[in-house]
Amino acid sequence: METKLGLKENWEQFSLLVIVNAFVGGMVGLERSVIPQLAETEFGLSSKSAILSFIVTFGITKAIANYFTGRLANKIGRKKLLIIGWILALPIPILIIYAENWSWIIFANILLGLSQGLTWSSTVVMKMDLAGEKQRGLAMGINEFAGYLAVGIVAFLTSLIAEKYGVRPYPFYIGIAISILGLLLTIIWVKDTNKFAVKEAQNSVISKTKNIFLTTTFIDKNLSSITQAGLVNNLNDGMIWGLLPILLLQLKLSIQNIGIITAIYPSVWGIGQLFTGKLSDVYSKKKILFWGMFFQGIAIVLLIFVKKFYLLALLSASLGIGTAMVYPTFLSTIAQVTNPYQRAESIGTFRLWRDLGYAFGAIISGIIADIFGLPIAITFIGFLTIFSAIIIQTRMDTEL
Repeated sequence: METKLGLKENWEQFSLLVIVNAFVGGMVGLERSVIPQLAETEFGLSSKSAILSFIVTFGITKAIANYFTGRLANKIGRKKLLIIGWILALPIPILIIYAENWSWIIFANILLGLSQGLTWSSTVVMKMDLAGEKQRGLAMGINEFAGYLAVGIVAFLTSLIAEKYGVRPYPFYIGIAISILGLLLTIIWVKDTNKFAVKEAQNSVISKTKNIFLTTTFIDKNLSSITQAGLVNNLNDGMIWGLLPILLLQLKLSIQNIGIITAIYPSVWGIGQLFTGKLSDVYSKKKILFWGMFFQGIAIVLLIFVKKFYLLALLSASLGIGTAMVYPTFLSTIAQVTNPYQRAESIGTFRLWRDLGYAFGAIISGIIADIFGLPIAITFIGFLTIFSAIIIQTRMDTEL
């Protein structure tokens, strides 16, 4: 059968991969609003750095898995990596349910990071393989929409269940179902997409680079600008993940309202990418990236000045819009400026640095919060995000 690029030509496999990535996102949503509460209420952790240690382990292991997924995608196949990722996900909810101390949660997040790196990176690369050049932004928008909408939905569901039945074990039964369904869908119906990348590479006018890691990280001004912004984006996300629920607890909000606020951000982030992904196909990628990072920074800084539920919900939505602008645009821009056969490794390098942002964000914001308090930590991360936007504005090519 002839290999044809495009969403219309490959809609069945593309749609299946969207569903699979929704399950991938659901595994992260499992922890989004419940784990920080679990740390304080069941394990008695008061240090912000200690609480955020689960995000540090998640970020580091996911970053490493991202990199090796990119390196191995052409060698052993995308589908095999996706299956391995789902197998690693199976014990995660069980470990959390039966955790006797915080080290169990840390180990569960090592597995979660490895699983997320393999599964999410694989679905990103596979969708890019199928989409072709003209619809890549839309493809990434749909992919990230599915993943992060699932993060928000599962985060909200777990908070509702936790408020009614307690933080363990019932919220994590969702994770058992998600991991089993994701694995079965992948094994039975997903097909490898490596041949699509090979076909596209045959017609590409973009030359290969000798060292993809160095080119993506430092040398190429477009790729390195995107990489630093990706790192800062997840740095602020790591802070929001760990410290926002604690900030809201200090404001005496109910568990349900905390769940709503923490769910709005990834939900708007997810839904917004349906529009921003397509926008990146037709509008200036540089401008989208600049304004997206700038909006994030402003929303984060304003968090410390707001105490009412509805205003906090509005800021959560604003942060989601800013993140929605940059997330699919990061990936579609990398794909535009790299050779198709090296695309997986370049994306893997970008995602290595981007998801190390989780670890940097958790460590930096946790230490600052312990020493100077939550408001200073949040403000610092907000201004760092604005500075990242300035780097994009001053360094990237104007024609992008």
